[in-house]
Amino acid sequence: MPEEEIGKVTHYFSKIGVATIQITRGSLTVGDTIHVHGHTSDFTQKVDSIQIEGQAVAQAVEGQGIGIKVAQHAREHDVVYRVTE
Repeated sequence: MPEEEIGKVTHYFSKIGVATIQITRGSLTVGDTIHVHGHTSDFTQKVDSIQIEGQAVAQAVEGQGIGIKVAQHAREHDVVYRVTE
């Protein structure tokens, strides 16, 4: 599956399973599929919701910091890709 890099994980909250991601290029929309890849992380999931400062949004663009619920443990500096179909 083709992918494009959209950002990096900046923090992971293990108790609630949420990763904060800095969008460095492009955009991310609810319903998109992402691939999180790092030294010990490697998983793909669909984005069910995006939050910016506690507010739900439908899309995030370059330069924004977002929070999303992730299916597995993510680590700082993991690269986030949007799967393009």
